[in-house]
Amino acid sequence: MSAVLSPVYRAPANSTYGKIQSSHLQRQAVVYVRQSTLQQVERHQESTRLQYALVDRAVELGWSPSQILLIDEDLGRSGASAEGRPGFQRLMAEVGLDHVGIVLGIEISRLARSSRDWYQLLEVCGLFATLIGDADGIYDPQTYNDRLLLGLKGTMSEAELHILKQRMLEGKRAKARRGELHALLPRGYVRAPSGEVIKDPDAQVRGVIETVFRQFQRCGTINGVLRYLVDQHIQLPDRVRSGPRTGELDWRRPNRVTLSNLLHNPIYAGAYAYGRRPTDPRRRQPGRPSSGRTVAPPQQWEVLIKDHLPAYIDWDQYERNLRQLAANTAQAGGVVRAGPSLLSGRLICGRCGLAMATQYTNSGSGLRYSCSREAVDYGAPLCQSLSGGPLDALIGRLVLEALQPAALEISLQVAEDLQAERARRHAHWQQRLERARYDAERAARQYRAVEPENRLVARTLEQDWEAALAAEDQLKAEYARCMASEPTALSAEERARIRRLAGDLPALWNAETTGNDERQAIVRLLVERVIVTVIDDSEQVAVEVHWIGGHRTRERLTRPVARLEQLSTYPELAARVLCLHQEGQTCAQIARQLNNERWHPAKRRQTFNAAMVATLLARQGVSAGSSTRRQAPWVDRQADEWSISELALELEMPSVTLFSWLRKGVLQARRVERGGHRQWLIRADAAEIERLRALRSVPRRWARHVRVGSDDPSVDPA
Repeated sequence: MSAVLSPVYRAPANSTYGKIQSSHLQRQAVVYVRQSTLQQVERHQESTRLQYALVDRAVELGWSPSQILLIDEDLGRSGASAEGRPGFQRLMAEVGLDHVGIVLGIEISRLARSSRDWYQLLEVCGLFATLIGDADGIYDPQTYNDRLLLGLKGTMSEAELHILKQRMLEGKRAKARRGELHALLPRGYVRAPSGEVIKDPDAQVRGVIETVFRQFQRCGTINGVLRYLVDQHIQLPDRVRSGPRTGELDWRRPNRVTLSNLLHNPIYAGAYAYGRRPTDPRRRQPGRPSSGRTVAPPQQWEVLIKDHLPAYIDWDQYERNLRQLAANTAQAGGVVRAGPSLLSGRLICGRCGLAMATQYTNSGSGLRYSCSREAVDYGAPLCQSLSGGPLDALIGRLVLEALQPAALEISLQVAEDLQAERARRHAHWQQRLERARYDAERAARQYRAVEPENRLVARTLEQDWEAALAAEDQLKAEYARCMASEPTALSAEERARIRRLAGDLPALWNAETTGNDERQAIVRLLVERVIVTVIDDSEQVAVEVHWIGGHRTRERLTRPVARLEQLSTYPELAARVLCLHQEGQTCAQIARQLNNERWHPAKRRQTFNAAMVATLLARQGVSAGSSTRRQAPWVDRQADEWSISELALELEMPSVTLFSWLRKGVLQARRVERGGHRQWLIRADAAEIERLRALRSVPRRWARHVRVGSDDPSVDPA
């Protein structure tokens, strides 16, 4: 009887131990340890121990302790993304270098909770024949069944993360809809022991917050509020949020960002809001979870409960502040800017409808408005431009006419505002003095309470007391200087001066103490926009003023132009000059007659003189005959050479402009002696004359070397 051989058991190829080959054991075993947050690391220590115990699991599977690599750099880091996880990135690098035979994790969610990162790890492990192990077994990414199972586990891990987030977010939203979701309170608010939000019990804190909103309502800009706080030595209050001084007041210097956040926060209007700054995933930066936040308008907030909290301002005032802040941006016209322009950000071209730029020349003394947007963006010809002085004078006159009926009300309101402002400033001083006095008294009580024998403590408390007394004395001295320069109540002389100034608005408007920014601010309070249209490139300008409230005023303006031919009355002017000359009048008599008849030249002067009349007659081919001086003959004059006056007459342009071309190198000329004087002879043949005529007809591009307060910084200098 033949012996029956008992079969020898062999592990199937897809069993746990059958998957581990000698090629795997020759490489490292990586144990990956991760917890999502630092709180989990601190409170859920059992999970961390289980993960570290995978080192023993690797030894049981056949790896020696020297072959085991422990990666725990990601403790306290979320697995939602590979960004910000140096441990996971190190793991990927080791697998890609073919150093790893197996990757061990307590479960798939520890390795990754993102399908993108998980499938990237699977692809790399499959390419380099690296096994993946968890508490349930060992998997080979190169086999179909294991790859399918690993894919399902990764998908479930990612879905689990989304479910957890959705549950927490929905609970958060439900609490926010009731107005019970707590957030950090801004300055000026504290949380009572009962959990209720109340205004800060410190009167000085409340006074400073009210001052910020009051000043913004007056000046309309964050910079104006900042300047006021700095000038008045007013600091912003802040409650310490952590450390041994938690809850104590800390006074800090004001800054622009803090004031902007304060003005934008709806809690000061008594509103509870949630979802003011939603996150845009497209703007998130790798490794910065709090990045990508956007600013949503109030109508897009998820939760808005008005009159839910104690308020410093009402909701209407809050909305006006937001509109003012939006209007202060460059796209909306900008804030009041430096420079003499009254219409910066308010002037519209009547031809194309675009905003006109403010240009300052001659070191800021020259003002010009230009519609150059099309020229800058598309290389189109300059739309239109005009001198700013006459236009600003017209707008100033219209504004003064509009303010004249309210002169008495203005004087009373100004006196009342000044009185209230002084009272508020002195109230703030009293609060500062009261706080300094309290600090000194507290330091004195602490010093008296210490035992006399304990000199180590007594010396320190004595120094604190002396410092508090010195601070109080310094504050009293500053207050005394303030009282000496500005008493609390307005004097009778000050009230009379205010009434006189308000009764004489033009004098107040033109006073040296009235700044250009103040005039511009007054115009912006009354004028919505001004539309100007230059008529046929002449001196006539149509002006349409749109006032706040809907009223419109239409005016005609006479602007200075470059050439006499641009005057709309030039044919009548030339005919009138010729008629007076035929009557036998001299150039000086003709000039006086033109001035009496209210004729005006193109620019530079408001009246005619004899030389200008002679030029007008010469352009019509008539010799003025006003000069009896015999001109000296030209010496060595060549063909196609012109004097400045002759060429100006030929080109029908001012001699001054021609001379400026000569100075700029546009013309070729030489200097010769004539009658004891050195004069210019310009070389100009027929072709050169045609070139100069073409140059004369090109629209002028105004230089912008000095651009103080320009509204259009993208315009290149001509």
